[in-house]
This record gives sequence, structure tokens and C-alpha cells, in this order.
Amino acid sequence: MPPSTPHFDTAARYLLAESEGVASDGASDQVARGQHIASKEGKAVKITKRVVDGLVPDPERPRVTWDSQVPGFGVVVHPSGKRVYVARYRTLARKQRQLTLGPHGVLTPDQARALATQALADVRAGKDPAEERRSPQVPGLTVAELAARYLAEYARTRKKASSAAEDERLLAKHVLPAIGSRAVAEVVKADVARLHGDLHKTPAQANRILAVTAMLFEFAERVGLREEGTNPARRIPRFKEHPRKRYLSPAEMGRLGSALTELEAEGPEGASHAAILRLLLLTGCRRGEILDLKWREVDLDKGELNLEDSKTGARSVKLGPPAIQILSNVPRTGERVFHPRLGSASLIPEVYQSWHKTLKRAEIANLHRHDLRHTHASVGVGAGLSLYVVGGLLGHKVAATTQRYAHLSDDPLRQAADRVSGLIDSVLKGKPGAGAEVVPIRRGE
Repeated sequence: MPPSTPHFDTAARYLLAESEGVASDGASDQVARGQHIASKEGKAVKITKRVVDGLVPDPERPRVTWDSQVPGFGVVVHPSGKRVYVARYRTLARKQRQLTLGPHGVLTPDQARALATQALADVRAGKDPAEERRSPQVPGLTVAELAARYLAEYARTRKKASSAAEDERLLAKHVLPAIGSRAVAEVVKADVARLHGDLHKTPAQANRILAVTAMLFEFAERVGLREEGTNPARRIPRFKEHPRKRYLSPAEMGRLGSALTELEAEGPEGASHAAILRLLLLTGCRRGEILDLKWREVDLDKGELNLEDSKTGARSVKLGPPAIQILSNVPRTGERVFHPRLGSASLIPEVYQSWHKTLKRAEIANLHRHDLRHTHASVGVGAGLSLYVVGGLLGHKVAATTQRYAHLSDDPLRQAADRVSGLIDSVLKGKPGAGAEVVPIRRGE
């Protein structure tokens, strides 16, 4: 804590008075001596992850909860449910300011509190952090603050929702813990190279983190927060990635089918998760295409899914009879086909748990959920389908092969969907001599 000075005392009074919504005058001395701030929503509390996650949005206006540890630090809960950390203060010129620190999730409460403490210390020194941020270049802007702006101003407005969410996850889990407190202007190539190199055991993950870091600093240059041509992630060699070649064997598919039947017997939630996993294998769809599936995209009469959005844009997925039967048995209880538990925001953690429980029961090792998509394709190739037809089933949209798929009509795709899903379903049900053969596919096919 810096020694008491006229600037310190005056700025503290302005800061604390603003937090209480009262005039800034000598009557606020008592508050300036350390009393806790009480927000309009109630008494100030120590802001923790549990507290922030438990805040209930007001449908009509943003709601502020103040921290009992650092006066002026708070979290705003918007009607949409979005939670954003802020620091509120008055300058020595009596101007009211509110500095956005970053969204909850990208920042932890402790990280946001540290940023608030630094910002409020700058206020005591006569600075105006919010005004400085509006300047073309902000020497003291941290990488965490830059990440918050990148997500709000670029990722969530220009990228697919799933891509923006992945950017947020990679930043929060890897980038910010490593360099989040560093000033944007001070980060050099050696810092990013070290971050990338520390993840050498997971080369694909390391390369994706390098890519999002490069986009982060490219954004900083574009909006004038860093000098152009100084991106510290540029020209750092990527690790060589080794594509997975993992497919379910017929024996493994049989054991998986039995384990999924056990999962279905556990109750409605188990049945829902089993349906998701079966559909991933029977259709070759990507995880998000099934988890985010909406009933308006399902046409059981025509036997197809008309996906409004996917990794490759809108596309149609042909359904074989087993997949149609599964969807016919799913209760229609809302806009989405599959729902998370009550109070849960996402299906992913729940399905992840059921997936690993099922693999353990089936005694299957080293299998990722995306390997179900690879297995679907390899069964099709093993059944004698051309790579062109299999590519059409999977919705591939690679520039070099898109034209090859253009001539495919619905009829061969319908036959292909029926054949592949029928073969897989037979093996899942443990029928001997079903004839499903798994054939590895070389990368690029």
C-alpha cells in the first residue's frame, strides 16, 4: 500500500463515493478510511468464482456486485447473463469513469482483482486508465485486457460461435496464465516461443495456441494497440503434427454397442447420451453438429438433417434407417434435440463423462469421439464406396476436392447413407457376419 498523500486521499474519496453513488466531499472521509462499499444490490462481498457463477441476471438492467476486498472493483451481470469485471472511480478532475477489465471466464476473479488494484493505483497517482485506453496506443495495456477486447470486438462478431468459444478457451487456459499480466508492448518473440515450446508434447494443441496468439497480436496492430509489423508470434516454426489413424475394429464396435445399451438402461439421461454417441458413429457428423442439432433441422420424412451451420457452412446430411429410428425415439421437449441437465450450460462435460464410462465398459483404449467420424468413413470405404461418395457423406469442403463432390446426386448419397449406417448398426447389435470392415484412410483422401 503506497503512503498516504493528498492525491491518494482525494482519489480514494472520489473512488469510494462513486461506488456508493454519493457526492464526493469531505463527508466521505469515513468511507475512505476503509469501510466496505455497499452496492445498490446489497452488501459488498468477496468476489469469487462461486459468487460470480451464482449471480442471477436482472432481465431489465445490468446488475453490479461490488467486492469487499478492493473498493471500486466489481462485476457487472448483464441481462443476457454475460459477466464482466469493472473498476469504477472518479478522477481528480471529478470525472466519473468505469474501466472494463474483461469478461468472466477469460479472467478469473483473482486476475481481475489484480488488474483493478493496478488500475486504481494508477488513479491514485493522478492517471486516468479509462481515458488512456481510448488513446491510439496504450503502453500499459496488458495482454489480458487485449484478449478481452479481441474476443468482444473481433472473435464474437466475425467468427463462428464455436470458433470464438475455442479462442476464449485457449486464451484462458494457456495464453493468459503465461503472459496475461505482461504489457502488450513488452511481449517479444521469445515469450511466445517459450509458450509454444512448453507444449511440445501436444504439438497440435501447441500450434493452435500459437495461431490464436498470432491473431491476438494481429488484432492489436490493426486497432493501433501495438506498432505494425511487430507481431511476436510471427515466423515461429510450428511443430510437425502426426494425424491420428485410429478406427474402431468390428470387435470394438460390437463391445461399444453393448456398452451403449447398458448406458441407455441407466435412465433418460443415459439414453440421451447413448443416442448422441450412436448418431456420431452412424452419421459421421462432427460433435457440434449433433450436440447443437435443432428440430427444425431434422426432416425424418426425407431422412436428412439440413444443418444451418457447420464447420463448412450449411449442409445436408443423409440419414440411414438406424439414425432415423434413433431420432424418432427422442422426445421433443424444446427447440434443441438434446438438452443439458437442468442448470447446466453445456452438454459437453456430461457427454464426455458418459463417453469415458462407456469406453471403460467396452474395454476400448485410446479412442477419441472424433474417431467415430473416421470410423464411419473407413467403414464406407471398406464397403466399396468411392472416396468421392464418402467425402460427400462427411460434408468435406476442401478446395481441391469440392468439385469432385459437385456431381453427386441425392440417390447415391442416399444409398451410401443406408449402407454405411446399416453395416455399423448390425455390428453394434452384435450380429455375426455383418460384413463391416474398417479400412484406414490416408490423409487427404
